[in-house]
Amino acid sequence: MGRGRPGATRDAAVQSTGDSSAVSKCSAAARGYVRDRFLGLLVGRRRRRRAPLIHRGYYIRTRAVDHCVQDFLLKTQSHSRTQILSLGAGFDSLYFRLKDMGLLSHTVVYEVDFPNVACQKATLIKGIKELSALVGDAGGEGLGAITFSGEDYKLLGVDLSELSKLEKALEKAGLDNEVPTLFLAEVVLTYMENSRSDALIQWAAEHFPQACFVLYEQMHPEDPFGRVMQQHFSQLNSTLHSLAQYPDREAQRRRFLQRGWTECSVLDMNEFFTFCTPEDEQRRVQALEPFDEYEEWHLKCSHYFVLTAAKGMKPSWTPLLSHMAVPCGDGPVRMAGSVTASVCGMHSEAAGLRRYGHHSALIKPNVILTTGGFGEEDGQHCRMRNFHVLIKHEGCWKAGCVKKENCGKRWDGRLYHTVSCLSNSLALMVGGRTSPSSAALGMLWLKFPESCDALDSDGITVELVDLQPVAESAALRWRHSATEVTFRGEKYLFIYGGRSAMQPVLGDWYFLHTEELSCTVIPVEGPVPEGRHSHSACSWRGGVLIAGGLGAAEQPLGSVFFLREIEHGFQWQTVETHPPLIPRYSHTAHVHDEKLLLVGGVWFHSSSVPGLTVIDLMTGLCMDCMISVEHLEWPLMLHNHSSVFLPNEKELLLIGGGGNCFSFGTHLNPEPVSLSLSNILTSH
Repeated sequence: MGRGRPGATRDAAVQSTGDSSAVSKCSAAARGYVRDRFLGLLVGRRRRRRAPLIHRGYYIRTRAVDHCVQDFLLKTQSHSRTQILSLGAGFDSLYFRLKDMGLLSHTVVYEVDFPNVACQKATLIKGIKELSALVGDAGGEGLGAITFSGEDYKLLGVDLSELSKLEKALEKAGLDNEVPTLFLAEVVLTYMENSRSDALIQWAAEHFPQACFVLYEQMHPEDPFGRVMQQHFSQLNSTLHSLAQYPDREAQRRRFLQRGWTECSVLDMNEFFTFCTPEDEQRRVQALEPFDEYEEWHLKCSHYFVLTAAKGMKPSWTPLLSHMAVPCGDGPVRMAGSVTASVCGMHSEAAGLRRYGHHSALIKPNVILTTGGFGEEDGQHCRMRNFHVLIKHEGCWKAGCVKKENCGKRWDGRLYHTVSCLSNSLALMVGGRTSPSSAALGMLWLKFPESCDALDSDGITVELVDLQPVAESAALRWRHSATEVTFRGEKYLFIYGGRSAMQPVLGDWYFLHTEELSCTVIPVEGPVPEGRHSHSACSWRGGVLIAGGLGAAEQPLGSVFFLREIEHGFQWQTVETHPPLIPRYSHTAHVHDEKLLLVGGVWFHSSSVPGLTVIDLMTGLCMDCMISVEHLEWPLMLHNHSSVFLPNEKELLLIGGGGNCFSFGTHLNPEPVSLSLSNILTSH
């Protein structure tokens, strides 16, 4: 889709990204995300089935572009003639869809791409009856750069970086500077040198008195997801040039306003989906396929934007702001301090901890057991078969081997489960899943030796004991929480929220008696929190603190609740924070000295990533602290991670984390990271 210049190898690499996009869009159409019967004809035998995450990504891209294009056609229908100029169109089907919908009665569509791409597309159109019949043939092929010419469709083969050649070719093809014109650049300009793409933006503003521009591109190159994204395109020999000079929305906005455009609006794709996509359409898309990659979906959306610019349009053209006032999520998050991340120096010993969706539990002082998740094992990405133990010895964390003994229960490699330590030799694993389309898994006992403080040659043995079908309704879920609470001197696990294969969000709860392993009905009063998953839960004062999570509409939540013990049961209470807690999910949490610590997660503030948030439970004061990663040589992704807090040392250990970064590959944090919280907890 993009247009780079230096060398045929680079051009071919850029063209391959366009081919891949067309195949991904075709796969999304085949699964019902978009209605497009023409993509399959243009893609032909190159069809491939893509993953649900890719489908969603290309759905929102197509939806955003279509929203802006159709708004332009609607707002200019009183004009006798209009034009659309699609830059780097590749094998896109936009013209055919618009023509089929009857929206081009007074509009001519011009498409431009590399000469070889345009020739291939022209050959396809001529050879496929359904396409050629729709476009007609007005002759004119072979005139300069024109590879196909219909009454309302012109296909040109020109390198976009050669502006003078482009201008002459468009003039010869009949482009009229005096009629309202929409310029469309869908992941195109970023592959060009900035001086050339800037010149193209300025040329469009200077030569067309009534003009609109739609730009869809990447942003935020310096945060962890952005670094993985940049690395991916560099490896493809398709460098994203725009990112260095125009890293965020405000920079892109200034770029257009300084080059002759008088109006400019920018939304990231989380905002576009939330504010410009009807709620019933959101629900339709969310229900199309089994899906459980929320973090990667929202991170992808926060790293892409749609921009609209206009000049000379009456009335003004603002398709992104016509529905409602959209809050800007790009504003800076006020940071009250920072904590420095340092690696634990384990290197190869930490290989087994390169995983996400796992659970880490402090099973006894200085001993951490990590189970499940998805990661890297024997050179392959898979659900993790091996358990992992970390033992702190003489101030240093060391890895030990774990031997599993299965008593009638083979380890299922589950993700998004919980592990609650109930004694020095016993922990309870609750829930989890193997795939989003499978039923959730039940409970397992994890039994281990009472004394495993020191490593021996045999390591640690963990015995798995199947408990199904005990408390099935409580256990058949994932992305939930299981937290120890006390009622009338008895201990219970409070199992709350999560999701299942049938219910994308659960709002129910169970009190599981830890000795009898049976669910007990205990009265609960107060305003019931909305359902959520991927929240955090911490024991506090015999009750439980619930913070954040992802709600029913796949929107992050910023609420904090305290379930406190009262005489005849429990009561939900809202914990007011000021300033209000920024909504987030997929974080971890700990309580220390009447302070709630929230670690990492995903939020919609695309200008920054969550670090460490400290909430004073006595005053409600909420402070965000940055995690400084200057000593790390790799991106630290703090979602789908686990964390363990050691109160005596005031040390926070971050284990694993990461995920599938859209089509850019899987990133796994390579080793545990330690945060010293002494200064933060003392100063706040």
